[in-house]
Amino acid sequence: MQQDAGEKTTLYQTVSTVRCVAWCILRAAAMGGVRGMEFRTVGGGLRVSLVGLGCNNFGRRLGERESRAVIHAALDAGITLFDTADSYGGGRSEKFIGKALGARRREIAIATKFGWSGGAGPRKVARAVEGSLKRLRTDVIDLYQIHRPDPATPIADTLEALDRLVDQGKVRFVGCSNFSGAQIAEARAVADAHDWCAFVTAQNPYSLLDRAIEDDVVPACAPDGMGILPYYPLANGLLSGKYRRGAPWPGGTRLSQWRVSDFEWEVVEGLAAHAEAAGRSLLELAFSWLAAQPGILSVIAGATTPEQVARNAGAAGWRLTEADLAEVGRFV
Repeated sequence: MQQDAGEKTTLYQTVSTVRCVAWCILRAAAMGGVRGMEFRTVGGGLRVSLVGLGCNNFGRRLGERESRAVIHAALDAGITLFDTADSYGGGRSEKFIGKALGARRREIAIATKFGWSGGAGPRKVARAVEGSLKRLRTDVIDLYQIHRPDPATPIADTLEALDRLVDQGKVRFVGCSNFSGAQIAEARAVADAHDWCAFVTAQNPYSLLDRAIEDDVVPACAPDGMGILPYYPLANGLLSGKYRRGAPWPGGTRLSQWRVSDFEWEVVEGLAAHAEAAGRSLLELAFSWLAAQPGILSVIAGATTPEQVARNAGAAGWRLTEADLAEVGRFV
C-alpha cells in the first residue's frame, strides 16, 4: 500500500530519531576516553569531529598496511569522520577501511561517495551503494554523497533513489560534492517538493588560498543549515608549513605538480608570520581559520602517516579572535 506524504514523513522522522539516538549512545560510550577534539552536528543527528580524515590516499599512494596505520592513528586521535569514495583506489580505499575498522566501526561516521564516473541514475545509485556496503563491511553508510553533478541525469531521479536508500535503512544522511550554489538550491527545492530527504552537507575545495565557495556555495547552504565539508584545506600542502620559497620540494607530493606564483608565496609567508607571532603554526592557522567560518561541519584532510594524522587532529584548536581574523583578512 502506498503511503501518503504525511505518513511517510512521520515514519521517516521516527525511524531516523531512533537510529540517531542509538548511534549517539554507542558512539558516546566508544568515545568516552577521547579528549580535546571538538564535535559538531548537522541534519538532526550527524555528529562528527571537527577534523575529518580524507581517505583518498588509500589504495593509491598507500598500501593496506600503511592505510591501516593511518586509520588507527585517526581513531586514537579522536577523529570520527572518515571520508572516502567508491572511486578512490578503484574501491580499495573502502576495502581497506572496512578491514581496518573491525569492531571499531561504531566509533566513526563513514562518509562515502558515488558517481565520479558512471553517472547518478537510479539503477547506478542502487548498484553503487551495494558495492560500497560490501567493501566497507557495514550495513549502513552514515553519509552518502553524490561525488559530482551528473548532467545526464535529472537531480530528481538521483534524489528519489537516495531517498529510497534512507527508507531502506542503508543510508542515514545524504550530501553532495562539487555542486555549485545554484545546483544545491535546485536540489533543495526538488527534495522539498517531493518530501524526499535533502542534502545535509556540501563538500567542496575551501582554504585560505581558495575561497571561491564563499560567493555561492556558502550562501546556498545557509538557509537549511547544511554543513560544509572543506577538502584541500591545505591548498595541496602549501599551507602545511613544510615548504619554503626557493627550497626544493620532495617528489611525489601534490604540490610538486603545481606552479606556485609569487603572489601566493607572499600570502603564505604573511600568514606564516602572523601564526609565528602568535606562537602558532601555519598548519594551525589553516585549520582554525576554516573552523571559524560559517557552516563548517568538519575539515577533511588526507594523511599518509600516523604522525601527519596526529598533527592535523590537533590543528583546529586555535580560537581565532576578531583581531586575528581581521589580520588574516589583510592577506586573503
